[in-house]
Amino acid sequence: MGEIVLARIDDRLIHGQVMTAWLQFTGGNHIVIVDDATAGDEFTKSIMSMAVPSGIKLSILGIDDGAALLANVPDGHKIIVLAKEPQTYLSLIEKGVKFEEIIIGGMGARKDRKTFHKNISASEEEKEAFRKIVGNDVKMKIHVIPDQGSQAIEGLL
Repeated sequence: MGEIVLARIDDRLIHGQVMTAWLQFTGGNHIVIVDDATAGDEFTKSIMSMAVPSGIKLSILGIDDGAALLANVPDGHKIIVLAKEPQTYLSLIEKGVKFEEIIIGGMGARKDRKTFHKNISASEEEKEAFRKIVGNDVKMKIHVIPDQGSQAIEGLL
C-alpha cells in the first residue's frame, strides 16, 4: 500500500518551492493535484506537467476522482496532495479520505480574505473549513518550507 506523504494547501499548487524542498523532504514520487477547475483546464494541466521533474508522476483530478485515488493509494506511491483551498480537503475527508496532517503553505491575499497568520490569509469560509477539518481529528499547521518552523492553527482560530 502506498501513502500520502504530504497534504498541502497552496494557491499556486505547483511552484519551485514545492518541486524542490517538499519533494526532497518527503521523498514523494507522485503529485496529486485535487482541484475541479484545474482538472477541467487542459492548458493549465499542460503547463503544470512541464513543471514536474522527470520521474515524478502527476495526476490532476477533480474532487470525486481525487477521492477515489486517495482512498486507495497504489503500492509504491508516495503521494504529495496539493489543493488550493481547505474546502477541497474537507470534501475529500467527507468522501472517506484519511489525512493525519494537512499543512497550509500559501494562501495569499484576496478581496474575501483577511490576514490569518503572517503572510497567510483566509476567508471566514476557509477558517470554518479549518475548524471542521480539525474536528475530524486531522492536525493542521502552517508550514511554508520544510527547513522553517511550523505553527499549529488551533490557537489562531
